[in-house]
Amino acid sequence: MSYQDNSFSPNSQFSVFPPAVKHLLIVNALCFLALTTPSLGDIFFRFGALWPLGHPLFEPWQLVTYMFLHGGIGHIFFNLFALWIFGQAIENFWGTKRFTVYYFLTGIGAALIHMFIGGGGAPTVGASGAVFGLLLAFGMMFPDRYIVLLIPPIPIKAKYFVAIFGAIELFSGVMRPGSGIAHFAHLGGMVVGFILIKYWGVKGERQIYS
Repeated sequence: MSYQDNSFSPNSQFSVFPPAVKHLLIVNALCFLALTTPSLGDIFFRFGALWPLGHPLFEPWQLVTYMFLHGGIGHIFFNLFALWIFGQAIENFWGTKRFTVYYFLTGIGAALIHMFIGGGGAPTVGASGAVFGLLLAFGMMFPDRYIVLLIPPIPIKAKYFVAIFGAIELFSGVMRPGSGIAHFAHLGGMVVGFILIKYWGVKGERQIYS
């Protein structure tokens, strides 16, 4: 049985930068600038990064704030690029309210799963958990759309792209637990996203609305 509510309201006009995606991009960029500023960086990292449960610096709000901090140019670029590429399609289809709820719930769920399964003693930063949730949603909603891989540059259907990335993250999480990458946070975002989509009963682009 699926659950439906009025938060599923597709945008009336297509936008390359719909409201939630646009504001998430801006806030992430501003937080990154603050994190790289000597006078603010230590404060942002100390109070905003996700510290392990039981660590003296852990605070509940870090389940949200960690998503807005990134460890370098490459880290933030790939996360925000994926947020834009996949997020704008999903927000235009779902509407801003449902997209926003989904984004933050997958990010929080990713943090919790990482803390209890794959977390070590180091703090965690990055929007990757929520971004992997978006990747999962894109693959479920638009399974036959093609995504072009960067290396090698070949097109692949979204459903296979998601399956490949999920398998890679599972293998890496099990076989390389000390890699410094929160693989179980990535998987956590996908798992929570799958549960939400099944609970909401939201179908993809093949669904017809009257």
